[in-house]
Amino acid sequence: MSRFWSPIVERLVPYTPGEQPRDQIFVKLNTNENPYGPSPSALDAIRAATDDGLRLYPDPEASDLRSAIGAELLLGSDNIFIGNGSDDVLAHAFNAFFTGKAPVLFADVTYSFYKTYCQLYGIEHRTVPLNDAFEYNIQDYAAPCGGVVIANPNAPTGIAMSLDSLEQILRQNSDVVVLVDEAYVDFGAESAITLVPRYNNLLVVQTFSKSRSLAGMRVGFAAGQQHLIEALRRIKDSFNSYPISRLSLAGALAAWNDRDWFETTRDKVIADRERVAEALKIQSFRVLPSATNFVFVSHSHMPARDLLAGLRSRGILVRHFNQPRINDWLRISIGSSQECDKLLGTVDEILSKSR
Repeated sequence: MSRFWSPIVERLVPYTPGEQPRDQIFVKLNTNENPYGPSPSALDAIRAATDDGLRLYPDPEASDLRSAIGAELLLGSDNIFIGNGSDDVLAHAFNAFFTGKAPVLFADVTYSFYKTYCQLYGIEHRTVPLNDAFEYNIQDYAAPCGGVVIANPNAPTGIAMSLDSLEQILRQNSDVVVLVDEAYVDFGAESAITLVPRYNNLLVVQTFSKSRSLAGMRVGFAAGQQHLIEALRRIKDSFNSYPISRLSLAGALAAWNDRDWFETTRDKVIADRERVAEALKIQSFRVLPSATNFVFVSHSHMPARDLLAGLRSRGILVRHFNQPRINDWLRISIGSSQECDKLLGTVDEILSKSR
């Protein structure tokens, strides 16, 4: 009954999320979820918030969470915006800063939701090819544009850009917003949030889904100068004034304050990432340098689709992107140490049978 649709619905190509199986138990290494679970303090806070207070609307300003994040980042609470996951924050940012302008620039191999936002809001865009090593060419972002979006570290490649390079892009584009998507920054990259006081065109977006294990709660935030945060607030309050539930606010605040749990679990993921990368290289994989909680790999002689199918048939899910330049690559999330062991053993089994 598509005759009832608005014209834009017909044109949309929605983002495709990673598989979330319901009919079989898999080792899930396809959606970059943290294997170690939320901080116990966060779980306690969520339980404590499950009371009669749920009949009341949550704080529309997320004041306590904004204050805590700002204090740790040496910013004011008015430099922080809270959204329903970083995807929500990114969507508001695209709407607030890129609609009705010259084409926004982002890489040809990056987070595929960026194109979806452009379709949804009617934003012109131009993709900029990464080089042969899947790295950004900084000079390619010196052309006139309506804005720049940089995923750092990039996804699905996992490669991080230096702060010096980001600063060059900021200087080259001083009249438009440069949006830096830092969903994976805690696993090995330098955050551009330290640059916020110096650049009035910089907006940095982070999430609680990855390094703080709260993907199921949907909390993300942006950091920027006050005029950018005000634009996001206007968009949010014209769409949904109460996007963050009371439970999410309680859990996120406790997770943010539990630095020990954050560092301990993050360090475990980083250690297993390095171990998995080295083991796969021995098995004749090309493994891109990763500053994330995943590795991006391509085998010297086994096609990615065959390896994908072989792993799935043995109960392991990884992510394949059927798009130009990376259709022979797989993105593999770093699970627990035991899950990583199973992955490596299963890969060895598949490759041995193919020889």
